[in-house]
Amino acid sequence: MAANADEPVVDTTVIAVNRLAIILDDIGYNAEAGERAVNLPGAITYAVLPFTPHGKMLAQMAHDAGKEVMLHAPMSNLAGMALGEGGLTLTLTEAEFTQTLRAAIADIPHIAGVNNHTGSELTAVEQPMQWVMRELKAQDLFFVDSMTTGKSVAARVALENQVPTMKRHVFLDNEASHEAIDREFKRALDIARSQGFAVAIGHPYPETLEYLEQALDDLPALEITLVPASALLTFP
Repeated sequence: MAANADEPVVDTTVIAVNRLAIILDDIGYNAEAGERAVNLPGAITYAVLPFTPHGKMLAQMAHDAGKEVMLHAPMSNLAGMALGEGGLTLTLTEAEFTQTLRAAIADIPHIAGVNNHTGSELTAVEQPMQWVMRELKAQDLFFVDSMTTGKSVAARVALENQVPTMKRHVFLDNEASHEAIDREFKRALDIARSQGFAVAIGHPYPETLEYLEQALDDLPALEITLVPASALLTFP
C-alpha cells in the first residue's frame, strides 16, 4: 500500500558513526617533527606547548591546514619533571596562577581548548583546577583531561564550571615501538566501536608519526571517522 502523502517520510536507515579523536601532544620544540605531524592526513588535533621555539609557527601551520589547535598547558607532576616556562604549580598564588595561564593561552594562536602537559600532581587538587576552569570558561575554551593520574578531578571541576570537557582513553606511545603503538591504536578503535567514540593521545615521535602515516588512511574502511577533539566534548 502506498504511503499517505500527508504522512512524514521517516528514514529508517541507521548509520553507525564510530568517532576517534587523536591529539598529538608536545608540539613546539622540534620544527621538523612538528611539520611532519601537521602534514598527517585527516582531523588530527595538535596540543602545542607555550613559549617553545616553534610553537607559534606550528600552531599557525596547523590552523592554515584546517586542523584544530590546543594549548598543552604544563602542570606540576609527582615525578618532578621540569615544566618550562608557563608551568602551573601548587606554589603559585591565585593571581600568579591566573596570570601564568593567561600568558600561556595568549602565546599560542588559534587555540580552541586546553589539555594538561604532565599534571599528575596539579590535576588531583581541587583549588587550582577551579582556577583553571574559571579562566577557560571566561575565554570560551574547552578542556581535555589527559588523565595522567587516576585521581584527577579536572573533568569534574570543568563541568561544574560549565566548561566542555572529555577524558583521554588511550596513550598511543607510552612505549614508542611499532608493536606497542599498533596495540594501543587498535585498542582505541575497539573503544570507539564499543561506545561510539574514543580519545587517543600520542606524541610527535618518529615511530608514532610513521605509524599514523600508514594507519590513518585505513580508518574509513574500518568504519572509523577521525574527528577533531571538539567533536567529542561533553557539555554541562
